[in-house]
Amino acid sequence: MAAVVPVRGCCIDRDCRSVNALSELLAALNAHASLADRHIWLIRLMTWIRDDESTPEASVSRLQTFMTAVQDDAAALARLKAWWATLMQTVHVTTLLADLGFAPRTAFVSELAERLRRKMLPGTPETQDASALFLLAAHRRFDAQWMAAVSDRQVQQLARLLATDTAADTLRWQHHVIDALAYCTAQIQATGFAPELRLRMNTQTQNSRVFHALASDIDALRDAFFSRDWQALPGGEPDAKLTAAIDRYRERLDGCRQAVSSIYTHLDDHGISVGMVFRLRQLRARIMRVRELLDALMAPSPSVAALKLLARRVVIGQEGKSIGSLISANSTLLSAKMAERSSEVGEHYITRTRAEYMEMLGKAMGGGMVTALTTLLKFSVVAVGLSAFWSGFWSAIVYSATFILIQLLHFTLATKQPAMTAPAMAVKLKDIDSDAALNSFVDEVTNLMRSQAAAVFGNVFLVVPAVLLVNAIIELVRGHAMISPKEAEHVLQSLTLLGPTLLWAGFTGLILFASSMVAGWAENWFVLHRLDSALRHNPRITAFLGESRGARWSAFMRANISGFASNISLGFMLGLIPAFTGFFGFELEARHVTLSAGQLAAAGASLGLEALRSPTIWLCMAAIPLIGALNLGVSFFFAFRLALRAHNVSGIDRARIRAAIWVRWRTHPTRFFLPG
Repeated sequence: MAAVVPVRGCCIDRDCRSVNALSELLAALNAHASLADRHIWLIRLMTWIRDDESTPEASVSRLQTFMTAVQDDAAALARLKAWWATLMQTVHVTTLLADLGFAPRTAFVSELAERLRRKMLPGTPETQDASALFLLAAHRRFDAQWMAAVSDRQVQQLARLLATDTAADTLRWQHHVIDALAYCTAQIQATGFAPELRLRMNTQTQNSRVFHALASDIDALRDAFFSRDWQALPGGEPDAKLTAAIDRYRERLDGCRQAVSSIYTHLDDHGISVGMVFRLRQLRARIMRVRELLDALMAPSPSVAALKLLARRVVIGQEGKSIGSLISANSTLLSAKMAERSSEVGEHYITRTRAEYMEMLGKAMGGGMVTALTTLLKFSVVAVGLSAFWSGFWSAIVYSATFILIQLLHFTLATKQPAMTAPAMAVKLKDIDSDAALNSFVDEVTNLMRSQAAAVFGNVFLVVPAVLLVNAIIELVRGHAMISPKEAEHVLQSLTLLGPTLLWAGFTGLILFASSMVAGWAENWFVLHRLDSALRHNPRITAFLGESRGARWSAFMRANISGFASNISLGFMLGLIPAFTGFFGFELEARHVTLSAGQLAAAGASLGLEALRSPTIWLCMAAIPLIGALNLGVSFFFAFRLALRAHNVSGIDRARIRAAIWVRWRTHPTRFFLPG
């Protein structure tokens, strides 16, 4: 009865066990069992066919064994036909055809919650939802592989085994597909009519009202299909009425797709949201689902078309389990937009001439001078002796305020550069195919590295003497140093290379990258909700500020919202992350190169020249350039990876870029640090 399955040595005992399991399956087949038991039998059958997932061919062979066994047993065949008829009468097949893979509500959060629910809570076979039953029975991606390997002859054989009346079964299948088309069409129309999408479509094109006629198109298609006149024609070729209905419906779907595409153009100019992207992806997927159902409806063999749809549903069901893929797929456009926003800012941080290099150096020295104030205020907060949370909170206020001061004075904080400049670099990778474009990109990398080296050098070069000057003033006024010797020793112990300094420096690079993402998100949110226009034109705001002042505030916030969001988020992460993580027993600390240099200068001033005899302070001084390198490198790495993904740069091009940069480093290393 059963064929030998060639798995791991081709064991006869294994074949016997397979025969016994099949016999038990056929004996348990009962069309009059309870709903749950009937569905459990289907799950057991799929498990038996799947076996150990060795090869798709082995599973197809087991399916053939099952069909042969049923065909040779008249009683089992009768039970199978009765079971199948009962199954088709009790489950809602259209949910499997139309709804599997789509969120029950067109909202990103609801779909995320639904996937979490499916991961955490077990499903039950006691259901009339064909989608839920299918996900329990065909829960492995391997099921799609063996289904695709089933031959058309075997599909026809299985259809004959299941059918009690072939014509009636075919008609029932066609009704299911038409109903699924109607449900999908209604969802497409409802989503197309949603205000957040409708208002963003291009109303000047011929597709501006294309969603209105979808309902009448599907009704015309249903009437033409079930007129049955065309089925009497030789070969079952559709008549002119049905052909015209299908062509009109497909043309309308193309119009819907083009209308949806016009929304993406609007998003490029006016901001984007994850929820909107989710709705657009659902809409485009619904349109693709309709095309798939249309092909299945007009297929010459309904049973073959049905199996292809089921194989595709297996893949969709597996994709629908992944939370990571949901977040990744729906955040790609937002990531691209955030990278684009950052790239606009990042261009200002890249120097290409000696004059721009010197200007960057001057701005960085100004940033270092303000950071001396940050150091003083930070130690003042610590000296108050607040609890961990409040100490972190007020430190965050200090960081945010002084970072914003640096922004408003048009100075530069070195470590803010990489996360902003990486997207600006990635934008230049769109046309990287030619050698000239590649060399041009390497030139930009060289300019970028030189700019960042100038910024770090300028920050550290001035923060040290500025802190020493502040310390001298405090000693003249109050008679003691900025910090006590005990606090100075603590600073040295926290910055030494013998501790986790470099680990915290890398973690700080991740914080810097996160702050740049907050900046991109905030600017996108600002643009999406048109707050600049509100500041300029809202009657209540203009009545309070006046029209001219409202216009100035609008331009000011549009130009600075990204910097404000970046500086405030960076300040609060630097201040509060140690406090929050310390509450859970593993305190994560930050090591920012400019702040660390300022703290080290304060510690050295407190300990005096005697400190130079200690190896600890030298280890701390050696750590400063490494902290800077890790701050810059980690931040740039994550930002650049995000930008590469946003611009779909291939792995081959990435390898070419790495090789070209390495050649430039070997031949002209000084250009990465000094202007030519």
